[in-house]
Amino acid sequence: MSPQSIVLIHGLWLSPHSWQPWIDRYRAQGHTVHAPAWPGISELHEPLDHDRAPAGLGVREIADHYESFVRTLDAPPVIIGHSFGGLVTQILLDRGLGAAGVALHPAPAKGVLRLPLSTLRATRSVLANPANRNGTVKLTDRQFHYAFANTVSLEQAAAERARWAVPGVGRTLFQAGFANFTPAARAATAVGFDNPDRAPLLLVAGTADHIVPAAVVRETHHRYRRSAALTEYRECPGRDHGTGLHDGWEAVADDALDWALRTRQPA
Repeated sequence: MSPQSIVLIHGLWLSPHSWQPWIDRYRAQGHTVHAPAWPGISELHEPLDHDRAPAGLGVREIADHYESFVRTLDAPPVIIGHSFGGLVTQILLDRGLGAAGVALHPAPAKGVLRLPLSTLRATRSVLANPANRNGTVKLTDRQFHYAFANTVSLEQAAAERARWAVPGVGRTLFQAGFANFTPAARAATAVGFDNPDRAPLLLVAGTADHIVPAAVVRETHHRYRRSAALTEYRECPGRDHGTGLHDGWEAVADDALDWALRTRQPA
């Protein structure tokens, strides 16, 4: 298939540096790959500052940031996002951007009601303290292990956190956690589930994910049922929230891009 411009969007508690293996793999296939950071987080070309994250940053500001970047490109890109980056991917497609989108283990949009106990446990370090709404919170090794890397050893999880993690921006979690109690016009996580004109969207879940369990992603897919736009769901057996970091990530990366290239809208 012809080369494609690809935009990768990282999620909460991670940095664009976590995409480096994917970037190298996609570029080796001839694609042009971009992985901009969230505002205030170290860019890919900079050494990663593990203590730097923008307190008070919200989902809408993150989506606006990526929209501004995508609009500088010569043609609509394939957009692939992980976790909150998967939610931002959906928001961008809803705004009419992108040739195709893949949301890996996406944070829930407004209207997704399921809230498993594992999600509450994985996010309680932030949501348990209202002061975190406008602050940032680091995960400990054990917290990272539970939320991102429960299928690997604690030692491997600690090494991944040391290599790629940054503090989490509390406001994003509060916006997602309380979205269904927020009027639609004010909800930063709102998506037009019935939008018939957006680009194709693939939702990917992992059966071992603690922070965004597969049941949450299946409900997200269900919410899109009235849209005439192509929406598909895939499940990765035995993969946790850090699916893009662990052994076997190549299969996830290849499957995501293969689907996007097959279904993308023409430029």
